[in-house]
Amino acid sequence: MQKIQYLVRWAILLCLGNFLLAMHFSDVNLSDRFEKKVYKDMQGNKLPYRLLKPKVLDQGGKYPLVVLLHGIGEKGDDNEAQLKWGAKEFTTDDNMAKYPCYVAVPQCPKSDFWASALRDMSKDFKMPEEPTQALQMTLELIDVLQEEFPNIDPDRLYITGLSMGGFGTWDAIQRKPDLFAAAVPICGGGDISKADRLAKIPIWAFHGAEDLVVNPKWSRDMVEAIRKTGGNPKYTEYPDVGHNSWIPAYSDPELFEWLFSQKKER
Repeated sequence: MQKIQYLVRWAILLCLGNFLLAMHFSDVNLSDRFEKKVYKDMQGNKLPYRLLKPKVLDQGGKYPLVVLLHGIGEKGDDNEAQLKWGAKEFTTDDNMAKYPCYVAVPQCPKSDFWASALRDMSKDFKMPEEPTQALQMTLELIDVLQEEFPNIDPDRLYITGLSMGGFGTWDAIQRKPDLFAAAVPICGGGDISKADRLAKIPIWAFHGAEDLVVNPKWSRDMVEAIRKTGGNPKYTEYPDVGHNSWIPAYSDPELFEWLFSQKKER
């Protein structure tokens, strides 16, 4: 019964997302700014992704890299749908001028997930030893991009994601706590038993209090667990917002200001 309810929730979300897709793309052509690329690993597996580059590159300058993980409704291989939410905010003229950066937006295959938590969604979830193939390839992609673009600042690697991507964000930083300078998980969740790994990572989590797809308790429990280990994550819960809490989150100029001010201390 619980599995059926889970599938129904995601089906409703997928239908709603498809209905809103045309509206979201009506006023901007993200393909003009996000290059279409594909990462291929040693086994021949492919991960489609889009890449935004800074408009102007200063000689000798260093630039952040943001990894944006989409939700379940944008899975596939068209290398287009993953730009639906969140990507647009990075391409505004103001943000590109104020926060020049690289933004990588991979697309998860239909048969996979960013994190195994979505197959469980229980309070006792335990993160598997190995990541999903989609997340593993995304982590490899970060290394590939740093090799391809030496002006990416290794001390300013950021990751964010919404819904399924929110789970993926938590999963990524719990597996690679020393890799990222900051993380912004939105309406996701993770393994609270490994919260001690995140005590030193700047995190700003978001959730809607009326979320009927992903219980806000997932975010609340993660934030509380990190605080108990000495961490100080930021948490914003919108009182009258449902599952689409990424819309007000990515539209908040304070989020961009906070995110791009984070830098790892060596």
